[in-house]
Amino acid sequence: MSADSPPGTGVHLRRELSVWEVLGVSVALMAPSAAVNLNPQAAAGTVGRAVPLAFALATVGVLLIAYTFVRLCQRFHHAGSVYGFVGATLGARTGVVAGWALLGTYALFGVTTASAAGIFGATFLDDVGLWTHQPSWLGFLIGAIALAGVFSLAIAPVRGTARFLLSVEGGTVALIVIVAVVILLRLVTGSTPQAHSVDLSVFTVPPGTSVSAVFLGVVFAFLSFAGFEVSATLGEETRTPRQDIPRAILGTVAFGGLFFVFVTAVAMMGFGADAEGVAAFTRSGSLLGGLGSRYVAGWVGEAITIGAAISAFSCALSCVVGAARLLFALARDGVGFSPFGTLSVTRGTPVRAAAAVVIGMYLVIGGTWFVLGDKPFDLFAASGAVGTLVVLVAYALATIGATRLLFFSGRSHVAIWEIVIPALALLLIGYTLFRNTWPYPTGAAGAYPALSAAWLLVGVIWVLARPAATRRAGRLLVADEGLQAQKPATTRAGTADRGQ
Repeated sequence: MSADSPPGTGVHLRRELSVWEVLGVSVALMAPSAAVNLNPQAAAGTVGRAVPLAFALATVGVLLIAYTFVRLCQRFHHAGSVYGFVGATLGARTGVVAGWALLGTYALFGVTTASAAGIFGATFLDDVGLWTHQPSWLGFLIGAIALAGVFSLAIAPVRGTARFLLSVEGGTVALIVIVAVVILLRLVTGSTPQAHSVDLSVFTVPPGTSVSAVFLGVVFAFLSFAGFEVSATLGEETRTPRQDIPRAILGTVAFGGLFFVFVTAVAMMGFGADAEGVAAFTRSGSLLGGLGSRYVAGWVGEAITIGAAISAFSCALSCVVGAARLLFALARDGVGFSPFGTLSVTRGTPVRAAAAVVIGMYLVIGGTWFVLGDKPFDLFAASGAVGTLVVLVAYALATIGATRLLFFSGRSHVAIWEIVIPALALLLIGYTLFRNTWPYPTGAAGAYPALSAAWLLVGVIWVLARPAATRRAGRLLVADEGLQAQKPATTRAGTADRGQ
């Protein structure tokens, strides 16, 4: 391991990323090419053919939440993301809890996507006949090997990592879009395997569907966007953070919304918008993989499967990059273990923090594999569900902090009517938490809310047990140049100038 710089408030990451490189990290964590092959089926179980409508509504909801991060990133830039944002607006204690929540989310999403890489990788080996009659643990083994590759890239200089993420996810997304366009052309010309055609009813709710069912479908679609804000952890490594980080966040959400709506619409029409088609859509193990084989060529399904595995790998890498910077920021300010608050002198990255994150992910994978005896998909579902519940709490705290800063700090930052946006975002977050915890899930899913609460409780106990460290972190947050709130001039309209 390279020599490390000493921890402390003077330790800062290298400022070298462009907006496109930051965008690559954000899009990679959202992993649209993997998500679009796994997540829409759950939405179809509640809204039927109207999956594209659910994703369109979810896009609007995520844009409401993105408003919080855009406004905060226009004023602050900090490797701790919500730790810094919430600490600067609601106080250091709340900031540490928010940072702890997001750290858990990124680590768990890393486990989720490493598991997905293992699942897709095992499926590909079976599809091409290289390893049939597979043991149930093969997905764990492939995921563990992938995680070793993730670590080697996560500790490399961040600029190269960001470019790798942008190229890998961009290539996989391009393949899926090409396949979707081919399917759409065949639907338009009527040259389809089962006489399907363009059917705009996929943007309407089937008769008899309740409002509650529609919003539950929106919740499932909303979860596909989780992690869109990871670029906020790169604020100290971006050349012009107050311009480029907000652009990356909005760009990620806008791209994700267009991609999800277009691909799910084509996929639903490709399967058929009738009851039989919706049932086939819901049962599909890989939406575009199956459709690619039917509508284009058999090898296309295999290409999309391996592409989804690569997408999951890149998402795991993005998760480790974000989690390592959160852990680094907490340790640098004295609320975490000091060795994690150092940077590699030669690499300019938090190597020790990244190693700690990856070791923690290995412990979760190993415990599930050897102790619980579960299957890779069980770990995929559990870690994704727990990580999502935890991140919603971080989103809520960030939104409350932004509301306080923008509208109740005694200074005019933005037009007063904009308060409607964070208010609607809080309603969406609250409803999403409600739908995931009430009625309380049964079976294995019953452990998800409990595990989420346990992780948050550890953060609260840590804060209460170390009041001096938390107070010191608060002073450092105020003193840190990157967290000095900007005081732009007020325009004639009463809104703040957004210049850097």
